Amino acid sequence: MNSLELQKLLESVRTGRVDPAAASEQIAAAMRAAPFEDLGFARVDTHRELRQGFPEVILGIGKTPAQIAAIASRIVGRGQALLVTRAEPEAYEAVRAVAPAAIYHAEARAITLPQGEIPRGHGTILIACAGTSDLHVAEEAAVTAELMGNTIDRLYDVGVAGIHRLLSEQNRIQKARVVIVVAGMEGALPSVVAGLVSVPVIAVPTSVGYGASFGGVAALLGMLNSCANGIATVNIDNGFGGAAMASLINHL
Repeated sequence: MNSLELQKLLESVRTGRVDPAAASEQIAAAMRAAPFEDLGFARVDTHRELRQGFPEVILGIGKTPAQIAAIASRIVGRGQALLVTRAEPEAYEAVRAVAPAAIYHAEARAITLPQGEIPRGHGTILIACAGTSDLHVAEEAAVTAELMGNTIDRLYDVGVAGIHRLLSEQNRIQKARVVIVVAGMEGALPSVVAGLVSVPVIAVPTSVGYGASFGGVAALLGMLNSCANGIATVNIDNGFGGAAMASLINHL
């Protein structure tokens, strides 16, 4: 029983369509169900949606296609939304064998299958991306946020090397409820964006850049040291983490 099902049950009790004793039995049965399913190589957290509002997400790195498919089949079988991040095409083929309706997003390297009633966010999450080289991280954020029930606006290739590209879109930026900013190199874009808006900005550093960028560390430190207010920074290349945080804010 997920949070929406519980709300519907309680509403049915309130309106008299369901007897309180029967509702209590349903809730007790849901609580008795195991909070995870042990597959031997993995323990699928079947109660993640109850605790956090979204089912367990599968990280594709380090798992075989067969392992990913096995976990995915359990999530899909429970009627929950499926998200696999950092997934290769071979993993998608394995997942599609157990979930034919699953979709592969090549740029984001993500597999998705919307299921159930996912609550909608209250506003728009705008994703600003500095350059085309950062698109894979930006798209991971976009695909994740969309699956989590949010309206997305993509604003790509607006890095600080041509700041007029960003400034020409101020109306779009200022309409957002949350902004995710994805950038590599020196990571300056989140500071600029945060200086233009009165909403939270989630900064996502990428590993894009030449030698002195140190695989994204330069961008990460730049974002952590921003002089603009209202910026929170996630880990390098963590489009998923940025989207998850933005979604939580957008659902408040």
